[in-house]
Amino acid sequence: MPQYLTIGYGGQSGYDRTPSSLRNAAHAHDQTLVATGATIGRAGAPVQVRNAEASGVETLNAAYLTSDLPVAGFALIEAASLEDAIQQVAQSPCAICYGVVEVWPLLPPDGD
Repeated sequence: MPQYLTIGYGGQSGYDRTPSSLRNAAHAHDQTLVATGATIGRAGAPVQVRNAEASGVETLNAAYLTSDLPVAGFALIEAASLEDAIQQVAQSPCAICYGVVEVWPLLPPDGD
């Protein structure tokens, strides 16, 4: 079955202004996804890694991309189609609590 990487963006203010009953239902939905095989986690502090032409590893403790909302978490889900993946994450905390969820189809590496 196809896999999708989802990236949830959301801030505390949007979370706080969402009724607790909706937040609780969204967290329960995430637990249902986990029970059916999804891998879900909250985002920690990012580290950029570079190794141009294998000349030496350089790191920077910062996000490479920035947005109006911070990255809140990630999920790796399986879905029959992009539309199915969208339906699965539409009830997640970031989608419900005034954030946004990106859905990225995972493609096989080049050469496969």
